[in-house]
Amino acid sequence: MRITLISIPVRDQEKALKFYTEKLGFIIKKDAPLEGGNRWLTLVSKEAQDGPELLLEPAPNHFEPCKVFQDALMEAGFPYTQFDVDNVDSEYERLTKLDVKFSITPTKMGTVKFAVFNDTCGNNIQIVENL
Repeated sequence: MRITLISIPVRDQEKALKFYTEKLGFIIKKDAPLEGGNRWLTLVSKEAQDGPELLLEPAPNHFEPCKVFQDALMEAGFPYTQFDVDNVDSEYERLTKLDVKFSITPTKMGTVKFAVFNDTCGNNIQIVENL
C-alpha cells in the first residue's frame, strides 16, 4: 500500500490553482473536466513529480459537512495539512514577499521549526522544517 493522492478542500478551484502554482510553486499533473464545471485537478511538487498528487477538491461547495469542518479548522487556527520544506525561514520570507499571510511566523518547537499561512481558499497550511 502507498499514498498516491491527498485531497485538500478548496472553495474555488481556479483561485486555488493560481495560489498553489504561482505562490507555492506546485505544478499541474492532471486537469480534466468533470460535471458541474468542476475539474479533476491535481498538482505535484517540482522536486517530486512522480510523488503523491495533491487534489484541489471542490467538496465544500457540494458537501455541507466538508464546509463545516473546513470552517471549524479555520476558526480554531488549525492547519488542514502540512508541507515539508528545507528551510522555514527562507520559505517564510519568499512567501511573505508574494503577499502570503501567515498566522504563525517561524517558530521552533523541539526538533522542528514551523509556520502557518492562509491559502486564500479556506485552509490554514503548515510548513515544517526538521531540525
